[in-house]
Amino acid sequence: MAKEPKSRSSKPSERKSAKKETAAPQLDQGSEESKFRPRLRDMYEQQVVPALMKEFGYGNVMQVPKLERVVLNVGMGEAIQNVKLLESAVTELGMITGQKPVVTRAKKAIAGFKLRQGLPIGAKVTLRSRRMYEFFDRLVSLALPRIRDFRGVSPKAFDGRGNYTLGLKEQLIFPEIKYDEVASIHGMDITVVTTAKTNDEGKALLKHLGMPFRT
Repeated sequence: MAKEPKSRSSKPSERKSAKKETAAPQLDQGSEESKFRPRLRDMYEQQVVPALMKEFGYGNVMQVPKLERVVLNVGMGEAIQNVKLLESAVTELGMITGQKPVVTRAKKAIAGFKLRQGLPIGAKVTLRSRRMYEFFDRLVSLALPRIRDFRGVSPKAFDGRGNYTLGLKEQLIFPEIKYDEVASIHGMDITVVTTAKTNDEGKALLKHLGMPFRT
């Protein structure tokens, strides 16, 4: 008696769906971090969205601007003479953001500064989703108020498309950094990228999320 042929999924779509079921889980899926829902995200959905819709007369929730990503950039010119200073800055940036930084390198050589192309000169982190909301919350609630004689941030540092860049003079304002363990005091630039189309919309979004602008 002839053997019956093994059954196979004749449709490509069936084979694809079977592969999806056995695919490896995404990063952080099922972890404790994935279960955490940032307070600021709930605040955005429950309070900020209705407020912005009323303020700007949006007809659809999808028109309401939102945070897209937060980019932290540390420039370490001193790293040319002392590589350990850059290593320390990378470690601190990781502690502040909870994410591994990327080392930035010089795009071109500058003889006057003894800078060679490709030399490591800084570190950068791009935050999205949960970590973005969590960092922004800590920035406006804990870090900025720790600046000496703080009177608010400048409302003029927008780029014309609703994105905001904030310059900090020292990393010590973040509670994760211990003064006794700091190799050098350095500043950083924090760029908040939004989906807003204008500066007014971007400023309103950040203000509702707690950014303390100077009046």
